Amino acid sequence: MKDSTSRLLAGLARDGARALLGIARRARPHGREHAPQAPDGGRAPVETHRLPDFDYAPHRDGEPDPGEVVWTWVPYEDDPTRGKDRPVLVLARSGRDVVVAQLTSQDHDLDAADEARWGRYWMDIGTGDWDSRRRPSEVRLDRLIRVAPDTVRREGGILDERIFREVVSRVEALHGAG
Repeated sequence: MKDSTSRLLAGLARDGARALLGIARRARPHGREHAPQAPDGGRAPVETHRLPDFDYAPHRDGEPDPGEVVWTWVPYEDDPTRGKDRPVLVLARSGRDVVVAQLTSQDHDLDAADEARWGRYWMDIGTGDWDSRRRPSEVRLDRLIRVAPDTVRREGGILDERIFREVVSRVEALHGAG
């Protein structure tokens, strides 16, 4: 009972965070009995939320591009009015914004089961120029954040394309798009 309640709460938190951040699982088709009705009795359009189109396109041009690790302010989940400057992996462009996933140098391998229980999933991506001490990094797969390009403080490095593609594959699988 405790495990199922924990999973339910973790799922609700994860889904709420996705909705709050404007990134959601791909919408599943509605059955007829659940389809919204237009005022004239017909079927109303259904808005679908999709993951962005991922594209590896790093360019050392001062702009945040997919495949680059950049530094920007990331809000805390429990209090979005607070946060900290941290490295993030740019995954995609979405309109004028970029979609990013936060990095950490903390190793979550030993507490992966506990992290998953709370809806947090991490992937090792190795070391890179984004960390001056060359510590191994992990990218968070479950929390995608929209960032305005002008809030990016600096470029940190370029992630290997093979690793970028693996991150995207895991993000899509986790978010139900793969």
